[in-house]
Amino acid sequence: MLNRRHLRIKVLHALYAFIQSGNDNLQKGEQELLTAIEKVNELYITLLSFFPEIADMLDKELEQAKTKFIPTAQDLSPNKKFVEGKIINFIRINNELKLKTRNKKVLWNSEQDLVRNIYRAIIASQEYNNYLETEYSLKEEQDFLCFILETYLLNYEPFIYYLEEKNIYWQDDFLIAGHAVVKTIKSFTENSNENEALSALYRDEEDDRKFIVELFRKTVLNQKDLLQLISEKTENWEMERIALMDIILMQMAISEMLNFENIPLKVSLNEYIDISKDYSTPKSKLFINGILDKLVIDFKRNGKINKTGRGLIE
Repeated sequence: MLNRRHLRIKVLHALYAFIQSGNDNLQKGEQELLTAIEKVNELYITLLSFFPEIADMLDKELEQAKTKFIPTAQDLSPNKKFVEGKIINFIRINNELKLKTRNKKVLWNSEQDLVRNIYRAIIASQEYNNYLETEYSLKEEQDFLCFILETYLLNYEPFIYYLEEKNIYWQDDFLIAGHAVVKTIKSFTENSNENEALSALYRDEEDDRKFIVELFRKTVLNQKDLLQLISEKTENWEMERIALMDIILMQMAISEMLNFENIPLKVSLNEYIDISKDYSTPKSKLFINGILDKLVIDFKRNGKINKTGRGLIE
């Protein structure tokens, strides 16, 4: 689910919060970083578990309609293509999802009004009616569930507000978690069962956790030395005038270049310059690129960069 770019952004957020708070408890800062990353998994579980919740509520209302004093033919024989969809059922019975929703306390019992409002918006859509009128196929259900995710979860104001109330940092994680949900939906086949594996938070948990903790720790512990290196290359700038986000990005980039032997130099440079486009000022890209280029020249001249492994030695 999370690639190295996502992990770098999480470390960036954690460092920004750590510095702004004046916190000097490194262990607490690291734990808050790991918790923030784990919250991405909680968002993924929250989004995925919403599909059977919508279907179950719709199913109850369809059943209740049969008990009307004068039910219509449609009431007595409703179209249950959506509520009885195979993927909806795969999600509903998935053992891993059941366990994670319990552990993370992802419950919709207290949010029935939100569930009802969203499902009613869905069934009022032309896309829903079109879906009911066609013959069932697994791909068609996959496409329709992805439509619901995009339209009524990730871009639906009441649902976004609900998520932001639970965690203010989730807005940055919507695309990551949403992509994981799409990947999960499209991974189901006719032969899927309750033991289908969900998306893992880390690609390589041990290696990725080591990377983020070490990057956070080395950036914090060497903050003054890193700041001095940057200051020496900003002769025409007062450090107070440089955006804090730019300083942190450069400190992280330097830490990574000097301390992670298995990460190519160009990868580190490109990643932080690219991240600056989304998380700092419009001019940050050129500024950060210029400072880091100067530092790389010095590092190479002084033999400070030590890259080992095939394809890493320049």
